[in-house]
Order: sequence, then C-alpha cells, then structure tokens
Amino acid sequence: MNPDDLGDDLVLDFVPALVAVLLATERAKGEPLAEAEVLAVRDGATCVRVPRSVAAALAEQRGYDDLDPERVWEEWQAVRRSWE
Repeated sequence: MNPDDLGDDLVLDFVPALVAVLLATERAKGEPLAEAEVLAVRDGATCVRVPRSVAAALAEQRGYDDLDPERVWEEWQAVRRSWE
C-alpha cells in the first residue's frame, strides 16, 4: 500500500539526526561553523525518506525534533543560542 493513500506523505529523516552531526562537526572544529559549512554538512549527511508518522515516532523516541533541512542554517543558529 502506498503511504500517500493513508495521508502519510514521505519526508526526509537524517540518520543520525542532523543536529547531532552538526554538533559533532562544530565540536571537532572547535569554533562555530560558517553557513557554507552547515550547508555542506547537510548536503553530505545520510538521510532516508520515511512516512511522516515514522519520522514523528523517531523524533519522539529520540526526545527532540531534528532540524528542517530547508531551514538548516536558521534553525542551527537558534539551537546554538539555546545552548549558550
């Protein structure tokens, strides 16, 4: 059965979570990532396409929502500010 038939569209889910990959990359660098670096990490990260309900269940299991890949720079800046 097609997930779209159930109203459950497919979305990208990063594995591991994009926010975790960015955090590890920034810690390894030892200073804040530039926008181009954040975009490069996003573009090179592993992701899978899953039904939205599966992505929501994974986020609940992990305990947090991941970053929106279309707004990764803005959301990454907000996450970084929340940790300061």
